[in-house]
Amino acid sequence: MFNAIDRDAERQRVMNRRTLVLGGLKAGALSALVARLYYLQVLEGDHYTTLAEDNRISLRLLAPSRGIIVDRAGVPLAVNEQNFRAVLVSERTDDVDETLDKVVKLLPLTDADRRRILRDVDRLRSFAPVTLRENLTWDQVSAIEVNLPDLPGVSIEVGQVRSYPFGEQAAHILGYVGVVSEQELQNARDPLLSLPGFRIGKSGIERKHDLALRGTAGTSQLEVNAVGRVVRELARNDGQPGHQVTLTIDAKLQYYAQQRLAEHESAAAVVLDVQTGGVLALASHPSFDPNQFAMGIPQDLYDSLIKNEASPLTNKVVAGHYAPGSTFKPMTALAGLEAGVDPTHRVFCPGHYDFGGHTFHCYKKGGHGSVDMHDAIRMSCDVYFYDLARRIGVDRIADMARRFGLGERTDLDLPGEKNGIIPDTKWKRRTYKENWYDGETLSVAIGQGYVTATPIQLAVMCARLASGGKAVKPHLTKAVEQEYTEQTVWPDIGVKPEFIQRILAGMAGVTSAGGTAYAARITQPGMEMGGKSGTAQVKRITMAERNAGLLKAERPWKDRDNALFIAFAPVQAPRYACAVIVEHGVGGSSVAAPIARDLLLEIQLMEAARAQQADAGTTPASDAAAGDAPTASGQAVPSAQPAAPALARVTSAPAAPGEGTPR
Repeated sequence: MFNAIDRDAERQRVMNRRTLVLGGLKAGALSALVARLYYLQVLEGDHYTTLAEDNRISLRLLAPSRGIIVDRAGVPLAVNEQNFRAVLVSERTDDVDETLDKVVKLLPLTDADRRRILRDVDRLRSFAPVTLRENLTWDQVSAIEVNLPDLPGVSIEVGQVRSYPFGEQAAHILGYVGVVSEQELQNARDPLLSLPGFRIGKSGIERKHDLALRGTAGTSQLEVNAVGRVVRELARNDGQPGHQVTLTIDAKLQYYAQQRLAEHESAAAVVLDVQTGGVLALASHPSFDPNQFAMGIPQDLYDSLIKNEASPLTNKVVAGHYAPGSTFKPMTALAGLEAGVDPTHRVFCPGHYDFGGHTFHCYKKGGHGSVDMHDAIRMSCDVYFYDLARRIGVDRIADMARRFGLGERTDLDLPGEKNGIIPDTKWKRRTYKENWYDGETLSVAIGQGYVTATPIQLAVMCARLASGGKAVKPHLTKAVEQEYTEQTVWPDIGVKPEFIQRILAGMAGVTSAGGTAYAARITQPGMEMGGKSGTAQVKRITMAERNAGLLKAERPWKDRDNALFIAFAPVQAPRYACAVIVEHGVGGSSVAAPIARDLLLEIQLMEAARAQQADAGTTPASDAAAGDAPTASGQAVPSAQPAAPALARVTSAPAAPGEGTPR
């Protein structure tokens, strides 16, 4: 009996122990669960709330509106236009191929477009829109909208595309925008560049002021479900549009200049404000249409531009190297004056100059007879400058040329500017490890031999002369967003004013009776111009050609001389400076000078008309919006531009002096 009682008591003790152990385990588990819940919900509550919100809300960047570019009077040069594009959401159609078959009847989709679309459909999620085609016309948009019931998954979206109202007329100034390259994306810190289809400045002002024009990205807070599909937009911040960039360019003068150059196969021209250094026109022909780049230029068209021997993508004003020819002679004359040469000293020109066993020819076969410095500039006598250079040496000439802006970049706010070459004894030893020969000085004196310059450098040289010897520097940007006062006080170059005035008087004689460019003079009283013609060889004349009397115009086009002209106006109080080059144009006075005359006359007539309108209290035509407004000379500036003329070769001009064409 007692044994039974003991066994029951033992079992009870075992059950109690087990109950305690199980209860302890349950209590421990419950305590751990409570602790964990406390940790997750109280201590880490904020952290997991943030994670949950991030999983629910998708923050997306919004591309800002790109800043516009306008001319000095506010005429739009680069703007943004609506860009209609057709997109396809593959999850909303049962058969993508069938839908594309219907779309192709309404939109011109190529086989390459179709392959791209199908590739994007496979690569992206089914609810992500795939672009079918951009830059749709209104007729194409209408056709899609009318047929939407039969086009499952297709819709029309509206964006922006860069537009250039003046087309190729201002292409080398403005440049163009393009999609971000892989290398640019890797080096970028701006998240905007990662947006699909985002475009940045690739050349010209678009590139120079790209950061200011981009603006600040906006954001959109979107509520998404577990698979990332957008449910609704919770909040939106459109960001800040890009800054407006105002240029010193005058749109009408720019258009007129480009049209004037189009009469030739290849040419360049630039007009400066002598007081401020502002570039009023910068034209390079042939040109290209930047709108084609903004909309996504086809590869075959881009290849044709790159391979074209005329280099239409090259801005000849800042990147074209040319022998300046006789436009360089004012530098030689100034160097002589500073060296103490008597400007009344006369030199006899028989049509040639013998030195060191070589004969250096003057362009005038019979010679100019007895000439002093004024006559030599007015008639562009080569022999006078041969003799002057032999007496003063190349180093003095080089020093004067550099002080007037030749031989180095002008720091114009435009990408792609090139250096010119102003040689001297040190330059030759450094470049060729050779000594300088006196005969080479004679070629330099008339802007040939090793000497090269860009048209913008020649314009700066002329502006510094016209300003009375001030170190004027050119610029294209007048303001970024806010207006500012342009610089009008410039440091002095250090040349005596009486020397400058003597040179300017000689240049005024160039367009006077007996001068090389008398036929291209400005006849309007008070608007007269002074200048200097130049004809630079691109190929040495052989003795056989000289004896045969082969006319320069009879040579192959690429072997003909380059025609140059620099000018300032008005003569009595210079305000504008100009440089023109017509590649292989043969005669500076006969071909380049009339262009310079027309440009300088045009800007003076325009300013006179604006002054009259301002006095009368009316709005000048150039201050109105861009459109079919006439220039002062009567030529209209249309909103729709003509097609680009035939393209031509870009060349440089080394070689030695020749004869025959007035310089």
